[in-house]
Amino acid sequence: MCITLHQQNTQSKLRNRKALKLFIQKLFKREKRNLKKLDYIFCTDDFLLNMNQQYLKHNYFTDIITFNLSENAESIIGEIYISIDRVQENAIQFKTSYTQELHRVIFHGALHLCGYKDKIKKDQSLMRKKEDFYLHQYFQLKQGNKA
Repeated sequence: MCITLHQQNTQSKLRNRKALKLFIQKLFKREKRNLKKLDYIFCTDDFLLNMNQQYLKHNYFTDIITFNLSENAESIIGEIYISIDRVQENAIQFKTSYTQELHRVIFHGALHLCGYKDKIKKDQSLMRKKEDFYLHQYFQLKQGNKA
């Protein structure tokens, strides 16, 4: 199980990467999914807009694009692209911290690879509950490690 975090012409200000990678592994295990390889690429709005146009034929900014590159359902291989610009703006819009919003999007991408969708209201509601659950678990764990 390999998880890598890359920067593409931006800085994510992501702290404690080792603990985050371990937590993402636990997320996949809890969701009963076998993660083989996962790359997170933190990038700019322009970079992700270009990818959105090129690969998905969408002409708008987005905070995340998740690619499932798995050859079979048994071993997940994925790439998750996250716009740091969007995360910063969304944090302001949703009145949350940059750190919370960044982790929400990180877990959101992982949940997509676990099979969760978010195109219809019912699916969005379940996705949000899962995001909230894993955010709570992650930050509770981090607080426990500080004591």
